[in-house]
Amino acid sequence: MAASIVLRPPITSSAKVPEGLTAPSVEDLKGVWHVTHSTLPMWKKARNIRITYTPHQAGNGPVKINDNVSYQSLTAAKIKNVDGVDVAQDGGWSYKWRGKGLLMIASSKWEIMAFGKEHGSENEYAVTFFNKTLFTPAGVDFYSRAPEGLKAETVEAMKAALLSIEDETIKSLGGQIFEIKMDDARQHEVVKDTDTTKANSVVA
Repeated sequence: MAASIVLRPPITSSAKVPEGLTAPSVEDLKGVWHVTHSTLPMWKKARNIRITYTPHQAGNGPVKINDNVSYQSLTAAKIKNVDGVDVAQDGGWSYKWRGKGLLMIASSKWEIMAFGKEHGSENEYAVTFFNKTLFTPAGVDFYSRAPEGLKAETVEAMKAALLSIEDETIKSLGGQIFEIKMDDARQHEVVKDTDTTKANSVVA
């Protein structure tokens, strides 16, 4: 049985914030994550969704992370990419995203609700919340480091945690979670390592 998962309510929520939570560092977040579940309608037509966070070199000013989202449609092999930059806010609990290139005019805010390791496993998980924008409703994603995804009991614990938050918007999201299609179409894909001083590496 999976251990219970404690979620931090979004900044905009009036729900009580549990004590003792620490925001994950950039080092915790960096690298490739596999999106296994979501409530965002746009992901119902996608598969093999990966998010890669690459920290900017340290310097003056707020913490920044390069944010690459890559995915395939349900039927095509072509990989689509959305690139942006995340700027840390609220002590590292939230990030302001702005697109690159033609998407430079687009912006949004996302937050970390949970980060940790699955019970009895070294696989890391994360739960993220995305604020409503002009183009998308508020939503939640579940992430897994392992391409195999999350254990069923972990997913159920995440859903239960969403339903336990005293916020009707968040509770409703707990009942809208759907599974993202994941297959082996990207198994041997070569991707850039998040440490730019290293050569490219293969991520399963």
